[in-house]
Amino acid sequence: MIRADIQQIKQRFGIIGNDPALNRSIDVALQIAPTDLSVLITGESGVGKESFPQIIHQNSQRKHGQYIAVNCGAIPEGTIDSELFGHEKGSFTGALADRKGYFEVADGGTIFLDEVGELPMPTQARLLRVLESGEFIRVGSSKVQKTNVRIIAATNVNLLKAIRDGKFREDLYYRLNTVPIQLTPLRDRPDDILLLFRKFAGDFAEKYRMPVIRLTEDAKPVLVAYRWPGNIRELKNVTERISVIETNRDIDAAILKGYLPNADISQFPALLRKEDDQKVFGSEREILYQVLFDMRKDVNDLKKLVRDIMDENAEKVPSYADPAIAVVQPTTAVAPYVSPRVSAIHEAAEDVEETLSLEEVEREMIRKALERHAGKRKNAAQDLKISERTLYRKIKEYNLE
Repeated sequence: MIRADIQQIKQRFGIIGNDPALNRSIDVALQIAPTDLSVLITGESGVGKESFPQIIHQNSQRKHGQYIAVNCGAIPEGTIDSELFGHEKGSFTGALADRKGYFEVADGGTIFLDEVGELPMPTQARLLRVLESGEFIRVGSSKVQKTNVRIIAATNVNLLKAIRDGKFREDLYYRLNTVPIQLTPLRDRPDDILLLFRKFAGDFAEKYRMPVIRLTEDAKPVLVAYRWPGNIRELKNVTERISVIETNRDIDAAILKGYLPNADISQFPALLRKEDDQKVFGSEREILYQVLFDMRKDVNDLKKLVRDIMDENAEKVPSYADPAIAVVQPTTAVAPYVSPRVSAIHEAAEDVEETLSLEEVEREMIRKALERHAGKRKNAAQDLKISERTLYRKIKEYNLE
């Protein structure tokens, strides 16, 4: 039985689903809303993380204060400090006047830092100071200012891995993670998938003034079995495309599969390998890199084998310095004989190794993603599971503009 207050929150913020983990996340948000504790919301892209900061803000004592949502991954690294903390006139080129930052504007309210894992390291240090003392300094100023802001952060990256890789401050992580809220991916909420589809189908029927699409019985297992890597956002987009394109309002399995990429191979086993007993590879890109590393190892083994064969052949070739064999001492050195087949193997090994450049693979992946999405960088970044800022940097680095 769902509590009345949780049901009211769902209706107010348009949250669909009866999954116990979802209800538990809403309950935690309601419990900590009256406090000023920092909250870290984690989950895959598209699971609906943006709703929870608003739930917390609207049920807190700060609900009459400013609520500002900041996409940290969409702000260029050179301007993010100015956006968050403000700047003084003349502090950099283009700073024609004093400017208040988000932390100054939202004093007494709430700031939602989406994609917080994309913050540059210097900005992380500034953010840590705000969390610890409520103090910040505008860019180009030496005056310390105070702010009373509640910080709610969200990320779809593994911050613990980012800490190990030196890309995120450990002290900042524990400051942000005072109250963690983990949102489960849509594929782990199978009963909610059909509910969400019906809700979206009704919304789009009303929006486009057309009959509601309905799934046939054979289509429902297909919809539930698909892994939904884009989660709720992807399901909404698929429902909208079907609503607009299909003239037949009864959607069977054959029609549905046409809108689901790789629907027939959607359920595949997780790829595991050992690293400190266990490490899970969660992305296709990491899997690809691992395959490349394995190939490089195989090529090195092949080259070693070729060298051994060459050395063995060299030992079998007669030496012209041996008086028992040579009548006349040659004046020039003679290279050991290498068969054409061994030489070809060696050259092939060299060629294969030269092609195994991770930079070239990454460049090609980005180029193809941009082609698939007609140059739309936001969509390409989502496809590659990276932030827009990272994609912009890579495009410039590989001259793909």
